[in-house]
Amino acid sequence: MRILITGASGTGTTTLGRALAARMDCAFFDADDYYWMPTDPPFQDKRDYASRLQGLLRDLGQSPAVIAGSIMNWGTELEESLSLVVFLTVPAEVRVARLKERELRRFGRVAPAFLAWAAQYDEGRLDGRSLQRHERWLAQRRCFRVAYRRGYFDSGSARQSRRPGLVARLASRGVVGRIEGLRKSGQ
Repeated sequence: MRILITGASGTGTTTLGRALAARMDCAFFDADDYYWMPTDPPFQDKRDYASRLQGLLRDLGQSPAVIAGSIMNWGTELEESLSLVVFLTVPAEVRVARLKERELRRFGRVAPAFLAWAAQYDEGRLDGRSLQRHERWLAQRRCFRVAYRRGYFDSGSARQSRRPGLVARLASRGVVGRIEGLRKSGQ
């Protein structure tokens, strides 16, 4: 069983991925750890296609896992091995605010080019991920897919305490039950 949590930067894919992996008691992998070379400052140099794909496939092995991030066009072997894809969307202004806060907290600065790239995701004016490219990629997947478009999971604000987390919402809609079934059947 392999679950992918994907969406634009700042939608909460990593937050949800970690929570779901903990709930499912399985391994968690962040696609950024395979896409980017370790640099200081981080996120400067991309790994080549073959290295990122083979690294993630090697680490995944045969164990159940949750992957967070974008693996669009990483390769059929990985993309067709998914049992479930959860696609998150969040309004651009919320995503950009989250990213600013995260970058300041992690690195003490915010890269304006990164924020500009992240902000244009819905329109897709620049290379890389975009809403249209993600939707086209999702339509090609044969596995079970869930798009979470209504509302959003707020991983760090006071609102979270007044609303159930997204893992709980997915459970209430039967998605976590479906995941449990996939896991038991060995898919």
